[in-house]
Amino acid sequence: MKILIIEDEPELLENIKNSLEKEQFLVETASDYNTAIDKVFVYNYDCILLDIMLPNGSGLDILSQLKKAGKGKHVIIISAKDSLEDKLTGLELGADDYLTKPFHLAELNARIKVVLRRNNLDGKNILQFCNTQLDLDERLLTVDDKNIPLNRKEFDILTYFYLNKNRLITKTALAEHVWGDHIDQADNFDFIYYQIKNIRKKLQESNAQIKFEAVYGVGYKIVENEAS
Repeated sequence: MKILIIEDEPELLENIKNSLEKEQFLVETASDYNTAIDKVFVYNYDCILLDIMLPNGSGLDILSQLKKAGKGKHVIIISAKDSLEDKLTGLELGADDYLTKPFHLAELNARIKVVLRRNNLDGKNILQFCNTQLDLDERLLTVDDKNIPLNRKEFDILTYFYLNKNRLITKTALAEHVWGDHIDQADNFDFIYYQIKNIRKKLQESNAQIKFEAVYGVGYKIVENEAS
């Protein structure tokens, strides 16, 4: 998935970019109005992070032009301006969310995942893969309509993989997604191995037609189990 960051503060831009790249996103950047305009109308993005105050122009003008072109969906405004008028204007122009600076990168990542989930699901909260289904509202996994119990971490991990089917997820990206800011307290990633092992067992015992594939030393991806 590809994300465009439109932000003129170099340090913040770099921090957001590094954070998203750890999540295995393809990230492009623009630090001024003209560069941003060139990119948003030439390329398609799964999500756009948009600052309001930009050199040579306003982020709200970019959002307005995107709306007119039918490309204004999946935009999160990130701005130091916290006025109600700016928020309402941004949302009326089609922005999905509005995050006021300063913010934690973990919060921004969470907001992005909500937007991407909405994009992937067309507003629905059910994820399906082969004969399995995840209900994100009820936090339930079913295999052939039979409920499979998962603990909170297992469900969060499986949701992340469902949103990234057939895509390699590194251990670092998975740990940061599920454990957030507390990951720096971990000595190693053994806990990920045990969580994946438990989920694998439950999928196998329920005859799920999906499986985890391990890429040694890197991470995992979830794919269709062709042998099922």
